[in-house]
Amino acid sequence: MITNPLIGNLLVANRGEIARRVFRTCRELGIATTAVHSDPDAGAPHVREADTAVRLPGAAPADTYLRGDLIVAAALAAGADAVHPGYGFLAENAEFAQAVLDAGLTWVGPPPAAIAAMGSKTAAKALMAEAGVPVLTALADPVEADLPLLVKAAAGGGGRGMRVVRRLADLPGELEAARAEAASAFGDAEVFCERYLPDGRHVEVQLMADAHGTVWAVGDRDCSLQRRHQKVVEEAPAPGLAPAVRAALHTAAVDAARAIGYRGAGTAEFLLGGDGRFWFLEMNTRLQVEHPVTEAVTGLDLVALQLAVAEGEPLPGPVPPPTTGHAIEARLYAEDPAHGWRPSTGTLHRLELTGPHEEFGGAGLRLDAGFRSGDEITPHYDPMLAKVIAWAPTRAAAARRLADALARARVHGPATNRDTLVRALRHPAFLDGRLHTGFLAEHAAELTGPDESGVPRAALAAALADAAARRTPLPSGWRNLPSQPQVKRYRAPGGGEVEVRYRHTRDGLRAESHPGVELLSAEPEFVVLRANGLRRGYHLARHGDQVYVDTATGSVTLTALPRHPEPAVRTDPGALLAPMPGTVVRTTAAVGETVTAGQSLLVLEAMKMEHRITAPADGVLVELRAEPGRQVELGALLAVVKTTSETSETSETEEPA
Repeated sequence: MITNPLIGNLLVANRGEIARRVFRTCRELGIATTAVHSDPDAGAPHVREADTAVRLPGAAPADTYLRGDLIVAAALAAGADAVHPGYGFLAENAEFAQAVLDAGLTWVGPPPAAIAAMGSKTAAKALMAEAGVPVLTALADPVEADLPLLVKAAAGGGGRGMRVVRRLADLPGELEAARAEAASAFGDAEVFCERYLPDGRHVEVQLMADAHGTVWAVGDRDCSLQRRHQKVVEEAPAPGLAPAVRAALHTAAVDAARAIGYRGAGTAEFLLGGDGRFWFLEMNTRLQVEHPVTEAVTGLDLVALQLAVAEGEPLPGPVPPPTTGHAIEARLYAEDPAHGWRPSTGTLHRLELTGPHEEFGGAGLRLDAGFRSGDEITPHYDPMLAKVIAWAPTRAAAARRLADALARARVHGPATNRDTLVRALRHPAFLDGRLHTGFLAEHAAELTGPDESGVPRAALAAALADAAARRTPLPSGWRNLPSQPQVKRYRAPGGGEVEVRYRHTRDGLRAESHPGVELLSAEPEFVVLRANGLRRGYHLARHGDQVYVDTATGSVTLTALPRHPEPAVRTDPGALLAPMPGTVVRTTAAVGETVTAGQSLLVLEAMKMEHRITAPADGVLVELRAEPGRQVELGALLAVVKTTSETSETSETEEPA
């Protein structure tokens, strides 16, 4: 029998919610825990929860979480006897896995040879084709009939180095951009092209294999709701699959695992066409972000199984347990869907999911969070704040439960995708199971635009709560004459302004700007209004000029405007300011160059994503304050484009020499 020493102290070579997730199982099993952290993460929850923590000096991933030598040294210094890679960073790095083993430590993951076999998507596809698993053929010389195309990085995932190409004329530029991003993210510039199926579904099979010849297909998941080629909503089991298709997917996944001598947790990902045909995409040789939905429907602890397999234990049976019910996971990101999914930073003042959520049962909710209330969201790492998971006996009930939990959640701080998630989960096409990887893009207008319907009464509640906080008792003998109306102004999420007028009367506060709305009570943090016979409570919180208004059906974030606004700072009409703090990755235009509207001028990287800064109009690039590697703050001047009209006006007014 193959056995290894029991793990006594586990180092997690990762951060955030996955480190906390692994630590939770370790506590249940009586295993000591060691965390590693960069300087920005010194006070992070995963560091506070670990028994021991080791500093990785610096902030950038390349200096910290991607330094395998430092992590192995940290494990040895802390007395750890095993390393769990989590996901991302070094989780699928065969050299790191081998370095862990060479140091005499237990590697909680597949053999380095299996990681290497799947490390290149092009090589992996060739291997899978030999094993009889269907694959999409890489296109060496695409033609018009192959459009649309998907450019992909051979060595990576997570949406990095991926581009959709709809015109052959755009292919050279997109290949160059994909190579640059892939080289930066993975240290490997190899990319390839394949057909892009915009109506395809992303379906995957969870695998678990031991060292004794048993390979489990632990159910399947649908991960089709994506933005920037990154998953946002995942569910198990994948809905609407014919039994024969589901069985074929499981068989193909198991065949793929056996072909490379796999061991541990992994995932085989497939692209599923509308006709039931499917093609192998890649194998993730690690635990997936979305593993909680599989745990929910099977009752398994996949991390505990990973640890048992690493210790040499066999899986507890020839086949996995059957699935029960349905689970859906939503990834809560610090980003602004209405502005191109732009990441957002700042203080997370409050993150709270109402009801029981530590484990399944009771309310059927689970929260796996990398942050706590009061934490700072920095631009250095992925913008995911948390994963919210709901289980229910049916898919419709799970979607309803998850949407309600998200709508009621208190999320105060940077902009998030919470409202988009709620709308997606309640969208008729989602509930009907009409899923595909272009779902969020197809329904963007409905899912990402601001909802102004609740703004007027939210602003009224905010103004009345503010008035209640400032209220002072009248002195004895004071004649209670009618007061002048008070005015408060707020900026709505969509950018418009809303004005609230109210008056102090002998009977209390009265709203003059909202006829038909009756104030029942007003406290600094809770206001109750009644309109058309309906009573509704509003929870209020204010941080600086941001006012967060939460109800049972959703939330509104308002910006309190000053009574006498300061004059606006004037900037050059063609000035391009940094939309977020980040790092300049590369410049794609030069000073003096004639540019067209929408042309990329430079690329910023923030929170593991690249963001193109583009020309606002046709003109000439007259100033460029960016060079690769430069750190920029929010609002920093990056470039100035003198528009064609400005250039014409200048030439017309110039006097001849």
